[in-house]
Amino acid sequence: MQHLKLLFFVTEDWYFCSHRLPLALAAKEFGYEVSVVTNVNCHGEAIKRSGIKLIPLELSRRGINPLRELLLIYRLALIYRKEQPTIAHHVALKPILYGSIASWVAKVPFKVNAMAGLGFLFSSKTLKARAIRPFILFFFRFLLNLKGSRVILQNPDDVDLLSTSGVLERERIVLIRGSGVDIEEFKVQPEPSGDLIVVLASRLLWDKGVGEFVEAARQLKQQGVCARFVLVGEGDPENPTAISRDQLRAWHEEGVVEWWGRRDDMATVLAKTHIVCLPSYREGLPKVLLEAAACGRPIVTTDTPGCREIVHDDLNGFLVPIRDANAVAAALKKLLASSKLRQTMGMHGRELVEREFTLEKVNLQTLALYEKLIK
Repeated sequence: MQHLKLLFFVTEDWYFCSHRLPLALAAKEFGYEVSVVTNVNCHGEAIKRSGIKLIPLELSRRGINPLRELLLIYRLALIYRKEQPTIAHHVALKPILYGSIASWVAKVPFKVNAMAGLGFLFSSKTLKARAIRPFILFFFRFLLNLKGSRVILQNPDDVDLLSTSGVLERERIVLIRGSGVDIEEFKVQPEPSGDLIVVLASRLLWDKGVGEFVEAARQLKQQGVCARFVLVGEGDPENPTAISRDQLRAWHEEGVVEWWGRRDDMATVLAKTHIVCLPSYREGLPKVLLEAAACGRPIVTTDTPGCREIVHDDLNGFLVPIRDANAVAAALKKLLASSKLRQTMGMHGRELVEREFTLEKVNLQTLALYEKLIK
């Protein structure tokens, strides 16, 4: 049998553990020798314990110093040349760009580039994003259409955008919706007693609709609706739309929302929750919404790429327009008023996950992509 080596390149070790470790372990069982190149913070030991080879690489997602970035690509190419992977699997924008260059230099035969949504670069209207976008698209056209390369996109909107605009050849694109959810870990739990709790769990960025969530919470409290509104997560200093800790503390102290900080036990968090809300501006396919649906929790999210993949309006939650705090408040108010509606929608969400979004199904789709590439 051919000796198969799979190398992941991901910016952060915590992201690898939360979104790609189950896939890496499935590939290992399938016969691949698996390694990961990533920035090691506090999940390095967990990766090593899992039997995955860890290759530390210091990098910043916002780094723009040209010499430093060129040195980073050079170091990455040396790693690729030494490891000689059969397949290099890159996740998110910077690993896709830098990993594709390193793969080209090191003559890696097969490349899988996974875009977890088109992110700030494509959704933002800021001058910086508009200035960088043409250069990124130029490199995409060159690097991602090379022989032996495939691009995983998580929703049909992104497929249409990148194929019809001529950025990617359609045959290079594979649609795999999200990173899946473990339905044994994320089980349906009865609603907790006590105060009704609405949670937004995410990286705390303005682009995730956190401002609209806070404004909706403020409106509902002013209307006398009795509920607790909770933010779970941290601001992301590497992201230009990050919400500062001072702002998060100010909201917490005002009493409009509670801020629980970063949590790695999302199944426990969701068991304490009645409704999950994510008024994001654009997504790939949000893992937290898959987890919420798996736990039988109704969802309020935006009618936008990625979010509408997991929420069918009026079936397992409500879809609202982006940047519309009034619509978020109205949808939440409907769910807060009816335990029967919450339970019915929650059950529909669980059925949807079991049918389409289990971890096993998503991992098998990705392993099938690897096998098809190699053959």
